[in-house]
Amino acid sequence: MLYIPKCLFHLNNYDGLIVRSDTKVTADVIAAGKNLKVIGRAGAGVDNIDINAATSKNVVVLNTPGGNAISACELTCSLITNLARNVTPAAASLKAGRWDRKLYTGHELSGKVLAILGLGRIGREVALRMQAWGMKTIGYDPIVSAEDSKKFNVESLSLEEIWPLADYITVHTPLIPETRNLICDKVFNSCKKGVRIVNVARGGIINEADLLQALKDGRCGGAALDVFEKEPPTDPGLALVRRKYE
Repeated sequence: MLYIPKCLFHLNNYDGLIVRSDTKVTADVIAAGKNLKVIGRAGAGVDNIDINAATSKNVVVLNTPGGNAISACELTCSLITNLARNVTPAAASLKAGRWDRKLYTGHELSGKVLAILGLGRIGREVALRMQAWGMKTIGYDPIVSAEDSKKFNVESLSLEEIWPLADYITVHTPLIPETRNLICDKVFNSCKKGVRIVNVARGGIINEADLLQALKDGRCGGAALDVFEKEPPTDPGLALVRRKYE
């Protein structure tokens, strides 16, 4: 694997390039790869690769959409249960010498409604596991039919139908123009007060400034983020990281 951009001048010696999400394969990078024939993304999305530039140079772009499905699913499920039981703030409180048992009681997941945005392999795996916890699963995916979603016990709904029903929302979509800022101020106004949000997909799907405000005013009851719009995060993402549990 090449470190880009410092090794641009070496790129013309290679036929293939393998990257993960941190490496941005721009038009300049692709132009420097005179012999480049294929770019492989070790992961699901290809938003860090300039697809148009690759196509214009007849460079094939490949990804591994199922490669991290189980890992992403397990992380998602862990974050959902963490939010339900306030594990992180309770541990921080205990380490600080406090004994705030009543403050961090949490709630049961059984009977709660989990909305899954994106019903690909990760979304399906999350649904199956959280159903075992007694959660009702609803979801949205424009390319997965209602009949197919029924096969893994997810009720397919429109986004407008999902917002007022969801106790938890987890996103498993690529970052494309249609999904950028998908979770925003308008959505929080349409959701149950105290809805909880999980994102292990892509930064930018959730509007971080709107999420921060929703946490402050109580419209959002908690959020668990594995990704940020800018990484390492800067404000407002950094403000989310530093926000104290209240």
